[in-house]
Amino acid sequence: MPQRIAVLTGDVIDSRQVRDRTRLYRLLDDTLAALVARHGGRAERFRGDAFQLALPDPRPAMTVAIALRAALIECSEPEQRWDARLAVAVGASHWHGERRLTDADDAPFVQSGQGLDTLAEGPARLSLALLDEPDDGGLDLLVRYLDDLVAGWSTYSAEVVRLNLEREYSQQALAERLGIRQPSVHKRLRAARWPLLSDTLAYLNQRLADREGRS
Repeated sequence: MPQRIAVLTGDVIDSRQVRDRTRLYRLLDDTLAALVARHGGRAERFRGDAFQLALPDPRPAMTVAIALRAALIECSEPEQRWDARLAVAVGASHWHGERRLTDADDAPFVQSGQGLDTLAEGPARLSLALLDEPDDGGLDLLVRYLDDLVAGWSTYSAEVVRLNLEREYSQQALAERLGIRQPSVHKRLRAARWPLLSDTLAYLNQRLADREGRS
């Protein structure tokens, strides 16, 4: 029986200009492994800077996408901002966790790959396709908002977002974790638009829930 999954396909922007590719690839591997440990599924990196992640529960798909981009931005090199294009597709699949992603070829995998090709042709860096629901345009607008939000982050904003997506900290706890004062944490969260981001991701989590669970 097919199950509803999320597939995220991505690549690092301008990776050929990265001086320390070993550090970049290690960051990708570590981040993907941490996301799989937290949310389940399977991730694979290929051709150096390209990667794919399949989630058996589609609900956290956009949270995972934002967390991955936050990790890259946070670790940017001084002379180059690191970021990724990420295409997310949600739909029914026969894939299971023991099967390699490179061997999967059903609808969510195909759509996610095609979505990444489309992103490469324009300025957008994030997309979402729901294969089992019509899009009235509202979802696309929300994803464009998220994409624009992430594009404005500093490395400091990306860091506090990444930490809060791992588990939500109090501002004081974040300050202690980062070795800075609480007002500085507040400033970084405000710059990252954390309350709006958190609410938006919570809405998308609910929107991407299994259709039977939402009926």
